[in-house]
Amino acid sequence: MHKQPTTIHYKIKKLALCVLLDAVGMVSFTLPLVGEFSDVIWAPIAAFISYKMFGEKRGKFTALTTFTEEILPFIDVIPSFTIFSILFDWMGVGNPKNTPPLRNK
Repeated sequence: MHKQPTTIHYKIKKLALCVLLDAVGMVSFTLPLVGEFSDVIWAPIAAFISYKMFGEKRGKFTALTTFTEEILPFIDVIPSFTIFSILFDWMGVGNPKNTPPLRNK
């Protein structure tokens, strides 16, 4: 019998993928001159992946942030994919289910 993957397994796999994508982005930080040129290629790819990973609503924000982080020099050490995964998937930031109801005054 084949078991359905649980939410926690999905979150772990997504987090692992985010760490891997951040590592790819940081490679350019370790290669002087060549690395910064590779950011021109990696930044739009990373933005597209970020948009697809985090959905249409959050993806617009994550894609813009990821693109900016990757295209600007010397800030490739920021693990944006991992940060977004922790915020959105693990902490539930921006999830309507985790938003407390508004109180009428």
